Formats: sequence, structure tokens, C-alpha cells
Amino acid sequence: MYLCKDIRIDMEKKPLIGKNLEELRAVAAECGMPPFAAKQMARWLYEKRVTDIDAMTDLSKVARQRLAEAGYEVGREAPLAMARSVDGTAKYLFTGVGGRDVEAVCIPDKERVTICVSSQAGCRMNCSFCMTGKQGFHGSLTPAAILNQVLSVPESADLTNIVFMGMGEPLDNLDAVLRAVEILTAKWGLAWSPKRITVSSIGKIRELRRLLDETKVHVAISIHSPYPSERERLMPVERAYPIKEVIDLLRTYDFSHQRRLSFEYIMFGGLNDDRRHCMELGARLQGLDCRVNLIRFHSIPGSDLRSSSIEKMEEFRDMLNARGIIATIRASRGEDILAACGMLAGKGKNPPRM
Repeated sequence: MYLCKDIRIDMEKKPLIGKNLEELRAVAAECGMPPFAAKQMARWLYEKRVTDIDAMTDLSKVARQRLAEAGYEVGREAPLAMARSVDGTAKYLFTGVGGRDVEAVCIPDKERVTICVSSQAGCRMNCSFCMTGKQGFHGSLTPAAILNQVLSVPESADLTNIVFMGMGEPLDNLDAVLRAVEILTAKWGLAWSPKRITVSSIGKIRELRRLLDETKVHVAISIHSPYPSERERLMPVERAYPIKEVIDLLRTYDFSHQRRLSFEYIMFGGLNDDRRHCMELGARLQGLDCRVNLIRFHSIPGSDLRSSSIEKMEEFRDMLNARGIIATIRASRGEDILAACGMLAGKGKNPPRM
């Protein structure tokens, strides 16, 4: 920090979380530390999950002091607030970017605990059914801010799965998402299997190809209507990334073994939930090794869309299954705290301070 006329100006802190091994080696060199200190730092950051540089006790006191003097910190930040649903789902508010905080959601389900993380504050995609899209775009999160959601929720040690389905379009912030995935799956990082990670997208084609080529994570594509004109009204990105081209790209990859391909289909009453839509969806996906997640629409302010009945959803599911396409109805979780699909908006519903 610097002092000037009694006004304290803090040096901008640089987080260590979010850095891969190569970047940590560069930090070590900058601070006069040997190259092997990078693995030591990685172990403290991602395996031992410390929150303070002074806890890295196999680094010398001088090395830790140099890190601090160079402006580095671990970069962990506790949630600003939380809310808990009657079904056990927990929503956490984290510092975001561009004046908008972001939300992460933890969903316990028997032996599984899934965290839904955000990759952006707001979203550029402007889908008509999504509260995140309604708030506009405020900025993309850094790898540190993405990983902080995973490392800093109270359930962190019990997490079994991660889905990039929170605020933002992950492929619109691909470099940061890829860095987070690298750290989550690397042996020197959290050492997770990529089978525990799912990235959801509207289908930005060039970025989707890169995700498929550079990772082995599961992929979920938002479709919501098999008809381009209808999908465009729900999702303006259909103009730039037609679902036909997205599916054509996906057909060039193998999803029969380790990697899973899913399509997300929010069901709107009287709009996309009849037999005609089901048959067209089945025709578009025929021969593709995939599954379809049918999702109940959760009403949001300013939208006249309504949810399909459970009877319609079950009928739609059964028709798809009869055509040989695995379809399931996703259980709705956290609706009472605005934590369900499409309801994240960067602020809690009267969340208590932690």
C-alpha cells in the first residue's frame, strides 16, 4: 500500500488460485523461488485448500514474504450471503464483476452434492425465459473467481459434481472456463475426473469445437425447440448459431463411451410441449448418442411464458423414449429461493449475511 496525504491506496492484489502450474512457475521465478516451488504452491492451493499464504509452511518465510510484497494472495473469498431452500438446496452470493455479484448453487441429492457455478455476471445471450439474461451483461469471471465458488462454499469438501450452468454462457468465457477445468482435473490440481464436470451451452460453434477437442467433460446443449424460428424467439442466438449446425458438429464426435451429451429442453405450456414438437425433436436427434433433460419452466418477472403440466411432460418423455431417445424429467430444486434453472440473477432472496 501507499500513503498519500493520509489517503491509503491498496496495491491491487493478485490471486494465486486460478493459476496453472506454468503460471505458478512464473510467479516463483518473479519472487526468486526455485521452480519446484510451483508444485508446492499448487498443493497448498488446491489439495490443502489454504486461505492464506502464511499457511504454506514448506515455503520459506522469506519466500512467503516476497509473495506478499509482490502483491500476491491466495485469492479465496467467502460467500457474501446465502439462502437455503426447504429441499436442502443452498444458494451462495459471491463477489462478481462490473458491479454485479454472482450466484452458485449447491444441490444435495443422496450421495451426490452438485455445485452449479457461474462463469459470468449477467449474460449476453438474452434468452427470453432466463432472469440472468434479462439483467444484461456485466463482465466475465476470472478463473480465480470461478474456482473460488468451488473452493469456498461450505460443502466444498463433499462436492461430487460440477455443472457450468449458473449465470452466464460458459463458452462466451471459454479461456477462463478451460483454465478452471484444467485445474479441476489436473493431478497437481483438484484431480477430479472430467466425468464429474458438465458444461452447458447455447452452442457457440467454434468455441464448442474447442471445448470438445481440449477436454473430456460432459456437454449439455440448450435447445428448447426443434424449430429454428421458434427457437430464435426464445433464444436470439439461433440466428448466429443455428441448432442444425450445432447438431451437425456434435455428430462428428463420439459420445458412446466416457463423455455424455445432453440436450436441455425447457417445457413451455402450449408452446413446445405437443406431439408435433416431440416428433420433430426426435427426428433431429435420431442416431445421435444423447439424452434429453426435460425441465419445468419457472416463471420469471416480465415473461408471459408458462410451464407445461406434469402430465404433458410425462407424455413428452414417454414419446421420446418410445423413439429410442433417453429422456428424463429433471427434478426442480431451490425454486423457493430463486435458485432453480433460469432464476439466477446475482442477488439472493433476502439472504442472511454469513
